[in-house]
Amino acid sequence: MSSTTNTSAWIFDVTLADFGQQVLAASAKRPILVDFWAEWCAPCLVLAPVLERVVTQRAGTVWLARVEVDDNMKLAGRYRVRGFPTVILFADGEELGRFSGARPAGAVDRFLAAHLDARGATG
Repeated sequence: MSSTTNTSAWIFDVTLADFGQQVLAASAKRPILVDFWAEWCAPCLVLAPVLERVVTQRAGTVWLARVEVDDNMKLAGRYRVRGFPTVILFADGEELGRFSGARPAGAVDRFLAAHLDARGATG
């Protein structure tokens, strides 16, 4: 389990078993940012609270799903995740964009804005 805690109703853990419903299907209602992370990955532990803060500030317009890769290697493989952390933005069941590595809050917010403004989905 992550060393971070859920800071809002918009942040949740997901596994291979529920990814289809919790991310792909749910992304038809709202964009979902998926954080592929590992407990042993220092940049993952740095990025996690940044993602939580950015998502919380967006007040439900974007949700955050966390995938612990050691327990979900097939899911990481399905999305060709090669390094950690990797963050993928989904909307309407499709990948809109991704980035790897720790980023500051401003960079994460710009990433979201660039992808969501084009869709008219920011809040």
